Amino acid sequence: MPMKKRTFLLSGLGLAGALVVGWSLVPARSRLHGARPLPTAEGQVALNGWVKLGADDAVTVIMGRSEMGQGAHTTLVSLLCEELDCDPARVRIEHSPVDHIYNNIAAMVDGLPFHPDDQGVVKRGAQWMVGKLMREVGVMMTGGSATVKDLWLPMRDAGAMARATLVNAAARRLGVEAAQCTVALGVVSGGGKSVRFGELVADAAKSGGLAPAASWTLKNPAQFRLLGKPQKRFEAAGKLDGSARFGLDVQPPGCLYAAVVMSPVIGGTVRTVDASKAQGLPGVKKVASFPALHGGSGGVAVIADQYWRARKALAALAIDWEPGAAAGVSTPALYAQMTQALDSGREFNFHEKGQADERLAGAASRIEAVYRAPYLAHAPMEPMNCTVQFKDGRADVWVSTQVPGMARDAVCGQLGLSKDQVRVHVQMLGGGFGRRLDVDFIAQAAFIARQVPGVPVQTIWSREEDMRHDFYRPAAVSRFRAGFDGAGKLLSWVNVSAGQAIQPQYLPRAMGWPAAGPDKTTSEGSFDQPYEFEHARIGHVALELPVPVGFWRAVGHSHQAFFKESFIDEAAAHAKADPVAFRAALLARHPRHLAVLKLAADKAGWGQPPAPAADGAKTARGIALHESFGSIVAEVVEASLSKENAIRVHRVVCAVDCGFAVNPNIIAQQIESAVIFGLSAALFGDITFDKGQVAQSNYHDYSMLRMGQTPVIETHIVASDRHPEGIGEPGLPPVAPALANALFALTGQRLRELPLRLAAA
Repeated sequence: MPMKKRTFLLSGLGLAGALVVGWSLVPARSRLHGARPLPTAEGQVALNGWVKLGADDAVTVIMGRSEMGQGAHTTLVSLLCEELDCDPARVRIEHSPVDHIYNNIAAMVDGLPFHPDDQGVVKRGAQWMVGKLMREVGVMMTGGSATVKDLWLPMRDAGAMARATLVNAAARRLGVEAAQCTVALGVVSGGGKSVRFGELVADAAKSGGLAPAASWTLKNPAQFRLLGKPQKRFEAAGKLDGSARFGLDVQPPGCLYAAVVMSPVIGGTVRTVDASKAQGLPGVKKVASFPALHGGSGGVAVIADQYWRARKALAALAIDWEPGAAAGVSTPALYAQMTQALDSGREFNFHEKGQADERLAGAASRIEAVYRAPYLAHAPMEPMNCTVQFKDGRADVWVSTQVPGMARDAVCGQLGLSKDQVRVHVQMLGGGFGRRLDVDFIAQAAFIARQVPGVPVQTIWSREEDMRHDFYRPAAVSRFRAGFDGAGKLLSWVNVSAGQAIQPQYLPRAMGWPAAGPDKTTSEGSFDQPYEFEHARIGHVALELPVPVGFWRAVGHSHQAFFKESFIDEAAAHAKADPVAFRAALLARHPRHLAVLKLAADKAGWGQPPAPAADGAKTARGIALHESFGSIVAEVVEASLSKENAIRVHRVVCAVDCGFAVNPNIIAQQIESAVIFGLSAALFGDITFDKGQVAQSNYHDYSMLRMGQTPVIETHIVASDRHPEGIGEPGLPPVAPALANALFALTGQRLRELPLRLAAA
């Protein structure tokens, strides 16, 4: 019998017993003050764990999230500056130390396997407990589309507290009541006089500090000057003039460079290596083999005075490889195992309602389909790299990472240092997409730097090593069955998918935690959707396979949305219903979802024939609706075929409800980014294995959407005063099914496998 979710959760909560009950009565720890005071320079004061002020009026915002193109720094600066009432032009950014106040609590709470419509006591209790626990033992992480959702209040509280502290100090200096003071662009005014923030800081330096405010009030949205309005990207100027620093830009004095080659079979290691020829080449300092670390593969590094010299020297190595357990892995066999698992009866049912199987058996008509999605690589433009200097019992680490605390811990493990002996300098990320949630390349860089102590060593992966030693988006197979009554009304919905779960691999390799319970990411995008099925059962069979898997942009939603929204279209076709009207009928109690669906359809001109392509080819539309990371997105795709039968996407119309729109510019940019990323996967993405080796190696055989292939993308944001939700990933899931549905309308072919490939004409 498949395990029941509620039984699992109740038993899990029961195990905690009196300890949990007693601990839960203690108030949640504050997120304003870290375990240690922030270090300050001369003429600077720290008002809390998120902001420092200087006598020169400079505002230093402490950044606990990484910037990887999603606009996190811009948005977080805006949140704090809004409440502080300072000039954003005076802001500097300083990456935070590793501390519990910067933990990503929202992402962990969202990872609990509950349906969004479930508002019961068990869910509320579990969310409270996990949120409280994550304040203590959680993870500093940029991911889960949770940056704004998680820090919406902490950053505003930090700004408001700092503002109240400065107002109190200014009131004393000006001889007025604090209530008489106003603040604008870093100047406090009252009683016909004014004082700059910097002057208050200078006073504080003389008198021993600023007394922190005991209370403060957040602004009403009607008072916002910055939030809700388009803001320029904070890091844009640095990207344009070249001053922005990514991991590969780090060049400490005396830096050496390491090029690596890893086992051609994923997870393999080195038996022996003959490095005699390589060691005699110009510039080569040392050759060292390294083990498989944190779920990666073993390999050999060449350390030289120049990267290109190190990389060329790799060709002179004679390596005998130990292939390991994955040597027999092939793509057809992997898919066969997933398909067979659909009939195993071992699925965990994430959602059950009514009598789905019984109603399906008694239906007047039924349809069934099996869908398939491949493994995918992250393929960021900046390949994996990390610079480590191990000197005098300490280490400095310069790295583009989504998890600085875990990066620190990985280095500690390799160098035998304590946490206080390792300093992580977070750089901008030339693409993350979940790949930089792992620390294999960081541990590897520390291991390599240990071979030449005292000097910094930058370890750089080639594009080929990056592509062939990823933690891939899991492949999956999904079977749907739907039953209808004699009038064509949908009665029953049964969906079982099969594929690998990420958490059982990720938690042990990256965090040293054991995996326990169902992994929500296996079925997210399928079980947690708003459609009001009268009878439904949705489950997943988690398989243990020797392919390394990890978090990929939109995670389970990235493929489950394709499965679910494509089959919804199949159900609409079977019922002889319009795809929009069919969905709308299943959303009677979900007005927000219905509004997003109708907005996308209206803006796209649904119901009116689309204009032909520029070459006169017929075009067609497809639609998809999906909720992920708290946001609701509907997308309409207009597509055509070239004379060579190639798929062309001309226009994507997007409607999004992500709660309060903190920065409409960034929302539109992230929707556009997600659409392009999703179309790349839908049209080209496919990682395949043969005898444990990855076939793809670079962008020539793992293609991305080119500028000339990119459609017009329109974004329409639903006005909302709700708490902000995720935006970095929600634009991706609907685009593949919307395109597949457009191709069905255009050709009559129902494409059930990614990447989308039409049958020969």
